[in-house]
Amino acid sequence: MKRSLLLLTTLTLIIAASFLSCTAEKPQIEAEPEITTYYFTKTVDYTFNEAIEKVTATLKEQGFGVVSDIDMKAKLHAKLDVDMYNYRILGACHPPSAFNAIELEDKIGLMLPCNVIVQERTPGVVEVSAIDPAAAMSMIDNDGLETIAAEVGEKLRLAIEAL
Repeated sequence: MKRSLLLLTTLTLIIAASFLSCTAEKPQIEAEPEITTYYFTKTVDYTFNEAIEKVTATLKEQGFGVVSDIDMKAKLHAKLDVDMYNYRILGACHPPSAFNAIELEDKIGLMLPCNVIVQERTPGVVEVSAIDPAAAMSMIDNDGLETIAAEVGEKLRLAIEAL
């Protein structure tokens, strides 16, 4: 009888321990989600066309020139016969930095110039955004580019903030 009682007690403890281990709250080991921001952005109090003029000027103040200007609304209407909101892509180039980057990495031209977009998704609400070159260049294994990307990124951020 003692042996049966001991066996029954042991089984009861094993079952209880199993049940508790299944229902007890286990500590969760989760990595924090990685938040990668690849752009700087600002909503501005300008009309769409004023925003184009203003961002071109603030870019110039930071040493950039606009080397391309793509009107996506017009291009997509012409190619696809679709209507969309105002959306322009300005290719901003900081010549000394572009030259230094090409000297370090001859294929870097695939990622140049730095794109700045001006969009008006809602009538009267204009947003200006610029690529963060540090985020874009992070995929290239070249330490020298990190410094250039950080410097150019700071200039782009200042241009956007100045709007």
